[in-house]
Parts: sequence; structure tokens; C-alpha cells
Amino acid sequence: METFVNTLNGYVWSPPLVWLCLGAGLYFSIRTRFVQIRQFGEMIRLMLAGGKSEAGVSSFQALAMSLSGRVGIGNIAGVATAIAFGGPGAVFWMWVMAFLGASTAYIESTLAQIYKEKDDNGRYRGGPAYFIEKAMGQRWYAWIFAIVTIIAAGFLLPGVQANGIAAAAQNAWGMAPAVTAAIVVIGLGFIIFGGVKRIARFAEVVVPFMALAYMLIALVIMFLNANALPEMFGLILRSAFGLEAGIGAVLGLAIEWGVKRGIYSNEAGQGTGPHHAAAAEVSHPAKQGLVQAFSVYVDTLLVCSATAFMILSTGMYNVIAPAGDMLREALPGIAVGPGYAQAAVESVLPGWGASFVALALFFFAFTTIIAYYYMAETNIAYINRRVHRPWLIYALRFVMLAAVTFGCIRTAEMAWTLGDIGVGLMAWLNIIAILILQKPALVSLRDYEAQQKLGLDPVFDPDKLGIRNAELWRTINR
Repeated sequence: METFVNTLNGYVWSPPLVWLCLGAGLYFSIRTRFVQIRQFGEMIRLMLAGGKSEAGVSSFQALAMSLSGRVGIGNIAGVATAIAFGGPGAVFWMWVMAFLGASTAYIESTLAQIYKEKDDNGRYRGGPAYFIEKAMGQRWYAWIFAIVTIIAAGFLLPGVQANGIAAAAQNAWGMAPAVTAAIVVIGLGFIIFGGVKRIARFAEVVVPFMALAYMLIALVIMFLNANALPEMFGLILRSAFGLEAGIGAVLGLAIEWGVKRGIYSNEAGQGTGPHHAAAAEVSHPAKQGLVQAFSVYVDTLLVCSATAFMILSTGMYNVIAPAGDMLREALPGIAVGPGYAQAAVESVLPGWGASFVALALFFFAFTTIIAYYYMAETNIAYINRRVHRPWLIYALRFVMLAAVTFGCIRTAEMAWTLGDIGVGLMAWLNIIAILILQKPALVSLRDYEAQQKLGLDPVFDPDKLGIRNAELWRTINR
């Protein structure tokens, strides 16, 4: 089974997918005239603006829900994995992926807003399955994406997050994985059985607090290691281009692992963010597209960088060659994962490191599991438009609770491999779709900026722009 899973992962995460992610980000950056730079101030303004309704959540709640999916185990264990197998230079390529990926996030999230619908309970729903069917007219493709997302978000990906929580708790407090599983399952059950509004309220409170606290500790560690920072930045840049003696052999792996862990963490192009973007109550789709682009910056340039700086400035990391031998070994016997960040904090703040990182990882990973549930639920809602099987939602909830339990006790390597397969399959399907369907998102951006220049609060009119099958917006405008 392990051999089969590894072989499948090798096909999914082949070099073409790495270059597809980078290429799509560069292409969309050019097509949007680098919207991630030009509209940066507007992203900040929109993040705090807008209201909510019975049908939709506020822009900030949608951002928090999206960040709850983006900010997870990838920001701690994922960064450690990228450094271990790609060298310190992988951090640079994570930054590149975030910068380019912000434009990809704009495109996919704007499409989700344009083609969103209301479900049977009157709540906004949307995402790649919805815009693939409505804009491309290929229902079979939309169903494939929906089914892959339900499997990935409902079973494969939650196990990675749960495994990270269990590993960190065992390292910090000696807690048995079975005990950790019980705690996570009880908390998760309480949230997911409460519906979308409870998920939004939980994310709105927890996500900003946990991210700020984590970055504050990172700043403290960087301040205490200020003399090491110039060399650290030099090491990242040298390693990114294969110029660092001793670890130059991992140049290609620096790009591969930087992109792989970058997209795993910030999810730009993966097709997960659009599900949350569609839930927002806004007057123009481009508004939430810009907010979601900003979330990529928060995830990678702030939270992932915080982890990378803690690990690299303290020197608490190993670099492993493809053959398995150590190119650098500062933590003998420590498995690749949250242990790197725990050792980094512990080296500066003795007695605090393991517990603080374990607690941060719990909140990061727990909110991500909740975000995965929402994605899977949205795709079941898409399928239920045709088959009308309400029991599928309850089946999803119990399958996810089982996946979390299983994830806590299985090996980290298997958990990550299964998670990578889920991310990779979604990325293949989504990026190809948005490359084909990009025009409505680009038209929306031009319309938004034209109204913006006139000093108006932009309002979306799909008929005026020649965008078809966006029926819900006629109702919204009325």
C-alpha cells in the first residue's frame, strides 16, 4: 500500500505540476497587470469593509475562513519539511509561489463569486465545481472536481493536520496519540454540527489571534538572534540558486519543495479558497477576489516566514539528500516536522518552546480541519443539486471524524503523502479550469477598477459585462 501511494504521489507531483503552478501564477500576474501589487492598499481596505447577511458572511469572516484553511500544519511542519528536503533555499521559492499565487487566488476567488448560488437553506455556495459547470458547461468535469475535493478535503487532508497535532502534543507533553484524537474529535464534532455560521464565527475569533501570537514569538526570537539574521538571509538566497557549499545538490529540490509546500500552505490555485470566497456578501466579485489574494500574503509571507526565520536563525534543522544521507544535521534523531520549530523556540526560550509550538499547531491545524469540512460540505451541496441525498452531509461528518482519528495514529510520512496526493489532484483540475475560464475574472477586474476611478463603490452587473449564467447577481442587484 505504501509503495502504491508513493508511486501515485510521484505521478501527481511530477515536475509538470510544479511548473504549471509557477507558470499559471506568472501568467495571471501579467494578465492582471500585477494586481497583487497595484491593489495592495485596496486589499487592506476591503478586508475590513462590507457587511454580512442571512445568505452570506462578511468579507473579513470569509477571509478568516479562508485563512483557517491556508494557515495550518503547512505553516509549521510544512516549512520544516521544505527546508529538510529542499534546503534553506526552498523558503525563497515559497515566497515566489506566494507572490505569483496571489494573482491566481484573485482569479479563482472572483470566478467563485461570479457564479455562486444559494443552497436549499438560502446560504451562498460556490467554488470550482460551480464555475466549471456554469462557465465551461462541462458538468462531468465539475463532478470530477467535486468528488476529488470531497475525498481530499473529507479524508486525505484532515489526517495530515491531525497527525501534526498528535506529533507535537506527544513531543511537548508525552500525550498519547489516542488521547489527542479524542480531544480533537470532540471539538471538531461540536463545530461542524453547528453549521456554516458557527464555523465563520469560530474562524473570525481564533484565526487572527493565533496568527498574531505566533508571529510575535517569531519576532522575539529574531530579536534575540539579530546578529544571525544577515547570514540567514544570505543562506536562503545562496541556497535558492544552488550557490551554498554542501547543499548545492538540492537546487532542483529547493524549487520543487518550495513550490509544493508553498501551494500546500497558501493553497493558491488548489481550488480550496474559492469555496470560502463564494460565501461572502459583497457588491462586486472582484472585492472578494482581492481579499483572497491578500490572504496568500498573510499565510506565506508572514506566518510561513515566521517559522522559517525561527528555524534558520537558530540553526535548528537538518537537510537530507535524496539518497537519505545527511547534508546537514543539527537535530540528530528528530523527525522532520514540528520538532524543528519546537527545538528552535526551545533553544531561545527554554521550557517554553515545545509547549508553545504544540499549542499553536493545535489551533492552526484544528481550524484547517474545520475549513476542509466546509469545502467538502460545499461540494456535497453541489452534488445534492442533482441527486438530493441529505444523508451525504451526515456521512461526511462521520467519515471526517474517523479520518482525524486515523490521522492521529498513522505515520507522518504516510499522512503527508496522502495529503500531497489530495492537494495535487485538486491543483491539476482547478488550474487547468481557471486557465480556460479566466476571462470573466479579468473583465470583472477591469470593471471594478473603472468604477473605482470614478469614486464609486463598485457594483457588479453581469449583463452589462456580457457574463452569462450569473443569475444570482440579478437577484442581488434587485
